[in-house]
Amino acid sequence: MANYAIGITHKLIESNLMKTTIPSLFATALLGFILVACATPESAQSSPASPAPTPNVEAKIKAYPLDTCIVTDNDLDSMGGEIVKIYDGQEIKFCCKPCVKKFEANQAKYLKKLG
Repeated sequence: MANYAIGITHKLIESNLMKTTIPSLFATALLGFILVACATPESAQSSPASPAPTPNVEAKIKAYPLDTCIVTDNDLDSMGGEIVKIYDGQEIKFCCKPCVKKFEANQAKYLKKLG
């Protein structure tokens, strides 16, 4: 009789465990896939403002003369790595994505910094 009670108890524990463990594992795996997809480096994403220059065009691009972000004057790596864009043949460097948006909203204001 004791073995029978242990067997039933074991089956109940196992079935409840299976009901909670499998969905939890599935949810964890799904969350992991989503995080990996969201963490794609910016260099792997396409950017319409700065397409990859061809060798002939590269010679015409003016080098960025500043050591800081054109928008905030912060170090270029202060927010996790510089962002480089090309605007009308001029290389522009930013410290973060929000600075790119600010620059695009008022390019003339910031291009004055380049002289």
